[in-house]
Amino acid sequence: MSRVAIELEFITKASPGIVYKFLTAPDCLVRWFADGVDITGDVYTFEWAGAEEVAEMVDDIEEERIRFKWEDAEDEEYLEFRMYKSDVTNETIIEITDFCDDDEVDEQTDLWTTQIEKLKKECGG
Repeated sequence: MSRVAIELEFITKASPGIVYKFLTAPDCLVRWFADGVDITGDVYTFEWAGAEEVAEMVDDIEEERIRFKWEDAEDEEYLEFRMYKSDVTNETIIEITDFCDDDEVDEQTDLWTTQIEKLKKECGG
């Protein structure tokens, strides 16, 4: 089974600054992404249904891009969020790059769609 990158794009009315906060602050991440979040330096420990996953924030450009490297991921794999304002509509575009098995693309896409809908409700857009 091979691993593939998936790239998704979502639109929200929330500003890049608000989206950035919801991607980096533990109290905001638990509102849409994980059951629990603990941060020590650049290391994020996410909890879902009692299971923990650890990721290091390896890239952080405020209000523009965040990249996480999962502790047990392949070397070239990461989870990245990019956010920017559309010049045409003035809405914020959120681009997500994630990796999954090639037979899980639809499931992963559905999961991100559900998660981003929660994010949009929480951050007002």
